[in-house]
Amino acid sequence: MDKIASFKVNHLNLLPGLYLSRKDKKNGVVATTFDLRFTAPNREPPMDGSAMHTIEHLGATRLRNGEKKDDIIYFGPMGCRTGFYLTVFGDVTPHDVLPLVTDVCNFIICFDGEIPGAKPEECGNYLYQNLPLAKLYARKYLEELKYSRFTYPE
Repeated sequence: MDKIASFKVNHLNLLPGLYLSRKDKKNGVVATTFDLRFTAPNREPPMDGSAMHTIEHLGATRLRNGEKKDDIIYFGPMGCRTGFYLTVFGDVTPHDVLPLVTDVCNFIICFDGEIPGAKPEECGNYLYQNLPLAKLYARKYLEELKYSRFTYPE
């Protein structure tokens, strides 16, 4: 079997950032996937699952209700718990989605109230939420974005 592209990235050199993960094209339509790497793999502890779940709920809700809602395909966590994937329609760059990602982080940091989709009839693990820690991760990631890490390291 061929090794998939994400396993070819040297995770020993990977730092938090907003990376172009892949571009897929089919029938003239381009889908671009971004790696929103919140933590340094294998050097920082994995993110707390309940905080990631909250970021997923809030991030997906914000993205799918925002100006670019028709461009959003997917927003969700990485299995390794070091960040999230964002997939959008279009041949776009990290610079193009940086305002969206920044907006999502600010939304999470400022959010107070009931987590969208966190009711038993709406979510398979509705109590698995941690808003205070989600805010901490969003704040930390927003700080990391100032370093403009947009290209995977060698």
